[in-house]
Amino acid sequence: MATGRTHRPATRSRGIPEATVARLPLYLRALTALSERSVPTVSSEELATAAGVNSAKLRKDFSYLGSYGTRGVGYDVEYLVYQISRELGLTQDWPVVIVGIGNLGAALANYGGFASRGFRVAALIDADPAMAGKPVAGLPVRHTDELESIITDNGVSIGVIATPAGAAQQVCDRLVAAGVTSILNFAPTVLSVPEGVDVRKVDLSIELQILAFHEQRKAGEESGQTATTPAQPRTGAPARTAAAAVGRKGPEGDVPAVMPA
Repeated sequence: MATGRTHRPATRSRGIPEATVARLPLYLRALTALSERSVPTVSSEELATAAGVNSAKLRKDFSYLGSYGTRGVGYDVEYLVYQISRELGLTQDWPVVIVGIGNLGAALANYGGFASRGFRVAALIDADPAMAGKPVAGLPVRHTDELESIITDNGVSIGVIATPAGAAQQVCDRLVAAGVTSILNFAPTVLSVPEGVDVRKVDLSIELQILAFHEQRKAGEESGQTATTPAQPRTGAPARTAAAAVGRKGPEGDVPAVMPA
């Protein structure tokens, strides 16, 4: 559908900060849960707790939407669901293509949350000829040779990349050239895109590394070490030096050496 490519949500033109935009899906998720339980109204404190933010920040965010709630009553849940959905552009159908139907791509294709949040998976695309025609999540996988025609025929403006790192930039370039203006990247690499194209990167390994950092700090605090002193492994094994921890260079960065049993 042509409107899927040309229509952009009004948030930027209305001056809503990016940090607020990033929190709107959190509020929407919490509000949707309340709506499913038939809760009619919610206070800023209750909603903030459910969304994982403080209530002052929530009230400030909602002021950008022109929604201030009612003293002693709170916010109307159904109205807020509609209001936030509208701001996020979720009141229209957004066709999406997923490129790279390996384990991750197939899992994304089977994710039931897309349709309920305004996104329709228009096509699944893979470079492996053996995958062509294979049904995944009720859709036949199509070969990358068809990528441009699929995007044009379906008016796709959002692409999801779940390919290996080495193929991601080429896929990205083809998506952009075909008219895609927003990309969700699951490939473990940084994509280069022209101005006007938005990229959101999801890297599970980075998130795990950040959690490992916090676990190390907690372990250090428990043992009385300073924050700058690496904690010893909880197994009691001696900590390895950075040089010893890196065994070889892999296609996606340093790969830990295999320790002897």
